[in-house]
Amino acid sequence: MTDSPIGMGEQSQEEREKFENELKRIIDASSHAGLLLRVIGSLAFQIHCPQFGYLQQKMGRAYTDIDFAAYRNQSKEIKVLMAGLGYFEDKEVYIVSEGNRSIFNLPENGLHVDVFYDKLDFCHVISWDGRLEIDSPTIPLSEMLMEKMQIVKINEKDVIDTIMLLLEHKLGDVDKETINIARIAQLCAKDWGLWRTMTMNLDKVKNLALHYPQLTADQKTLVVSQVDAAIDRISKEPKSMSWRMRDRVGDRVKWYKEVDEVM
Repeated sequence: MTDSPIGMGEQSQEEREKFENELKRIIDASSHAGLLLRVIGSLAFQIHCPQFGYLQQKMGRAYTDIDFAAYRNQSKEIKVLMAGLGYFEDKEVYIVSEGNRSIFNLPENGLHVDVFYDKLDFCHVISWDGRLEIDSPTIPLSEMLMEKMQIVKINEKDVIDTIMLLLEHKLGDVDKETINIARIAQLCAKDWGLWRTMTMNLDKVKNLALHYPQLTADQKTLVVSQVDAAIDRISKEPKSMSWRMRDRVGDRVKWYKEVDEVM
């Protein structure tokens, strides 16, 4: 885990509500416009963890921006929507990212909105293809877990969000209020690099969870059991030929992309 303070620090309830209220304003506007704009990042975990969401503030996990997943074929409509809400687009980001990302800023209160089109492309690629229709207002729980666990140089904020998710939701083979571990296992069975990073980081979460004084003994035990079950399910999924060939090389060859700043 890196020592990066990104997303960590004391944050007043008033400041947190500023983000939460603005998120609701954007969600309501996008829903009214018929756009598939789905929440990712810290606020998605807050929304999907009503029982354990309090741990974010208790463990020093702060909001820093508002993040969304969307389909690129709606990018023009999203830009119109954000402009109507008072946001200004950083057009260079869209150009440099080759249409994969938009950044919008609201000068009056300093809020920053990121929109990732079709995929999240950091250390590994997490595709949104056919997945944004599955859940609302966030991406599905399996994608939320992969969003965090695909970051090789994981930050504390990612660990905290993952702990919340594992405490809140069971593992299973469906998406409805369940972490679809079957989907994750299938993706990892095709991509050795994703498998390596996911299992490595899940193991880190298990070990780090044991040292948080904010967690009860029962909560720590639950995180450990959830991680063990997830890794076991991933390990049992039949692997592709390309996966087995890449496994022979192992860590001797770099299996991920470097990312200077992650969510």
